[in-house]
Amino acid sequence: MREFFIVIFAMTAGFTASGIVANSYRLAVKGKPDTNGGRAVYFAIMVIAGPNVLFENAAKATREKSVPRIAMWLAAAVCGYWSFAIGLFVLDFALALLR
Repeated sequence: MREFFIVIFAMTAGFTASGIVANSYRLAVKGKPDTNGGRAVYFAIMVIAGPNVLFENAAKATREKSVPRIAMWLAAAVCGYWSFAIGLFVLDFALALLR
């Protein structure tokens, strides 16, 4: 049971980090980047912010009924796995700071 809770904690930590990065980027930058440097920063940010953005777009498309519901659940599964991977890095970083 302990391992299950660690997986859930890592997933929520990753999704939280994703949301913080995505919303911080939205506050700092208005609109789409138009330079090559701006695009490079955007793609680097989306590596971390991706699960939050993907889940938000999937939920919006499901509300508008422009995609089938299975697509929402597939996006949620991808976001969960992606958030878990980010969460492992976040937890590893936090443990390294505590040592």
